[in-house]
Amino acid sequence: MIYAAVIDVPIPDVKLGIRHGREGICCIDFLSRETPGLTPQSPMAERAAAELTAYFDDPRRPFTVDLELAGSLFQQRVWHTLSLLPAGMTVTYGRLARQLGTGARAVGAACRANPVPVIVPCHRVVSSTGLGGYGGEVVGRHLEIKQWLLQHER
Repeated sequence: MIYAAVIDVPIPDVKLGIRHGREGICCIDFLSRETPGLTPQSPMAERAAAELTAYFDDPRRPFTVDLELAGSLFQQRVWHTLSLLPAGMTVTYGRLARQLGTGARAVGAACRANPVPVIVPCHRVVSSTGLGGYGGEVVGRHLEIKQWLLQHER
């Protein structure tokens, strides 16, 4: 994977890898802490890194970086709706599904396909009985990241 930046973040044992296309940020990956850092290689990566750093300082800081997200119209709709959800607020898969006129599993699948976690805050979508999953996992590293992000926003 070729990144335009790899940045340190306060999430334990995690760095973020940032990629972009011509129009905007297209991918953010959770990487191992051992991954070598990479200073931003473009103005777009520099802006994304600065906005992510600002989020980790204050989770209420909005993201304004341009995004270039590949996904179906439905996925785009879910991601847009999530982008409107303020930091510190959560919504259940079921409630979001009712709002969008679809099913909870479809919302979960769109969240799982989110290419820019943190910026599009799928971590704010929870199960009616607990945290739910994150990045396609219901246990493990991704769920620990989701818990950390939610705690950070409280």
